[in-house]
Amino acid sequence: MIVGILGGGQLGRMLALAGYPLGLRFRVLDPNPESPAGHMAELHIGAYDDPIALASFADGLDAATYEFENVPDVAARTLGDRVPVFPPAGALQIAQDRLAEKALFRSLGIPLAPYAAVGSPADLPAAVERVGAPAILKTCRLGYDGKGQATINTPADAAAAWDALGGVPCVLEARILLRRELSIIAVRGQDGSTAFYPLTQNTHRDGILRVSIAPAPDVDGPLQLAAEQYIGRILHTLAYVGVLSLELFVDDRDGRLLANEIAPRVHNSGHWTIEGAGTSQFENHLRAVVGLPLGSTAPRGHSAMVNVIGAFPPAADLLSIPGAHLHDYGKSPRPGRKLGHVTVTTETTAERDDLLARVQAIVDATGD
Repeated sequence: MIVGILGGGQLGRMLALAGYPLGLRFRVLDPNPESPAGHMAELHIGAYDDPIALASFADGLDAATYEFENVPDVAARTLGDRVPVFPPAGALQIAQDRLAEKALFRSLGIPLAPYAAVGSPADLPAAVERVGAPAILKTCRLGYDGKGQATINTPADAAAAWDALGGVPCVLEARILLRRELSIIAVRGQDGSTAFYPLTQNTHRDGILRVSIAPAPDVDGPLQLAAEQYIGRILHTLAYVGVLSLELFVDDRDGRLLANEIAPRVHNSGHWTIEGAGTSQFENHLRAVVGLPLGSTAPRGHSAMVNVIGAFPPAADLLSIPGAHLHDYGKSPRPGRKLGHVTVTTETTAERDDLLARVQAIVDATGD
């Protein structure tokens, strides 16, 4: 079978690496001739919204998917007229609009922080009064890794925040005191079967994920079950097929889970699953997309992942750490850019924490 991937970034690269042992072949559509996934698969260079490029790309494919949520949803819909595309384009459309995403959460009874729509500067005073300050103003579309966001500490900051984001439609979110940030990754097959990975604890800096720990420490059964119920409702409502991630906040006031956003794709916080789970998120995504049975999501031990940002440390330094696994995406260095990641998987949390600290020290000494 030949699987098409819209997008040629590192997620597409890791999908291909996971799929080759299953006997799958891959074709990638990306406007960048140096895309990381293009090193691993047949590369079609073209714009995502070019119908001619999409028709050529679709010829001979058995199924298709996408590896980042800012692919124009028209590309998924156009491609879907020729070949099965999973996850469904409707999920992509919702994930690209923060207001639509929050409306989905609310309709499904999934808790989230207070928010208000801001379509123009005239909406700001009422939004700030409703949500309160401090708050975060976010563009409705095209924000990721801390981009498209501005902090409003007092009502007087609102106009400057609006101008800083370019005067586009936004959503104002209350800035709550967080106990920690978590994510849950789930997969749903074409037959409706579902599987859930354990909650992962995430640490961000400058809006970019730096470290993930899985299973997340100090998670009891009810917290894991609540996360599974929330993401399960989303999977069912969207008739979803493939891997979905749900980013969550833990409210420091009462320990409740609050939904932040979904990503209709394999996710950075699930990279630990390559070495640390019975079946990686990448393999399970492909199993779902091509109609194979889902694999085990059980953890193999205690894992941690560190993103390499901006510059790459010497590989020998990282690989000198026992049990460390290095993933180099083949990208040229630049500030703020994800260049790769390192994982460790151990039998005990104490050993995991020790190895994690050693990896972090090397990465932090070199990168951003």
